[in-house]
Amino acid sequence: MKKIGVLTSGGDAPGMNAAIRAVVRKGISVGLEVYGIRRGYAGLVAGDITKLDAGSVADTIHRGGTILRTARSPEFMTSEGFQRALDFLRDQQVIGGDGSLQGAQKLYENGILAVGIPGTIDNDIPGTEECLGFDTAVNTAVEAMDRIRDTATSHERTFVVEVMGRHSGQLAVAAGVAAGAESILVPEVPLPLEDVCARLKRGQQRGKLYSIIVVSEGVGSGVAIGEFVARCSGLDTRVTVLGHVQRGGTPSARDRMLASRMGAMAVDLLKENRGGLMVGVKRGEVVAMSIMDALHSGPNFRHDLYQLAAILAQ
Repeated sequence: MKKIGVLTSGGDAPGMNAAIRAVVRKGISVGLEVYGIRRGYAGLVAGDITKLDAGSVADTIHRGGTILRTARSPEFMTSEGFQRALDFLRDQQVIGGDGSLQGAQKLYENGILAVGIPGTIDNDIPGTEECLGFDTAVNTAVEAMDRIRDTATSHERTFVVEVMGRHSGQLAVAAGVAAGAESILVPEVPLPLEDVCARLKRGQQRGKLYSIIVVSEGVGSGVAIGEFVARCSGLDTRVTVLGHVQRGGTPSARDRMLASRMGAMAVDLLKENRGGLMVGVKRGEVVAMSIMDALHSGPNFRHDLYQLAAILAQ
């Protein structure tokens, strides 16, 4: 093998640039030419590629987003678009979420060596304990809730904070535990809003002056939930939707380290002519695993953390 390519696909996540940097510099160190594919699979179909050297990734380890940019690509899912991508490719590496890894597996099944790195703030990729960007997003949400708590305390209000997580409550649970939220609403565990209101009223009766309710976007609109809570509890309630603020910003030291380790291991795997693999985290260690085994290993939601949050919120 003489050349490898790297692309980022799906939603951006803090740490993607650190992973690209690791791929480029580790690849060069083992004698490979490294090429960057712009705008994910859309760029793969269009042949939008540029050669990367060590200088191309200078001063990027601390930057959020992705220097290669990212885009959705319906065309890649068509037979014609996929064939153009195959004609263009030899070997590559993908950094992205669930859909990105499925694309990498499809390439591998058609004779292209492909290794995936899970990058999503939702932390919802089965088979790995942690995805790139998750730690940074949790810290961003916690910092926001710490600030909100100051206002909640001063005005004796209840705040509903909506965080990302369309199909997964991992971000909501981790941020909720770290911020000391009173209630956490996630797709994995049904929780009637009447029970949330009852908890708020019990807290008020014992002298609690404010509360924070964390809502994963997959449960429903934070605004609608806030309106219901205000009606059923009678408490002064406000809503904050954190939105895409969680996806941007400087990656944490943990995400930078994880990205560097994952990127370097992915290059090693390609150098060994191994594909169809994802670099993930098991028991705190960075390891390689089959993409198909990972994606079919079942949800990785932390029910133990969710239960701990309920206990600590009493």
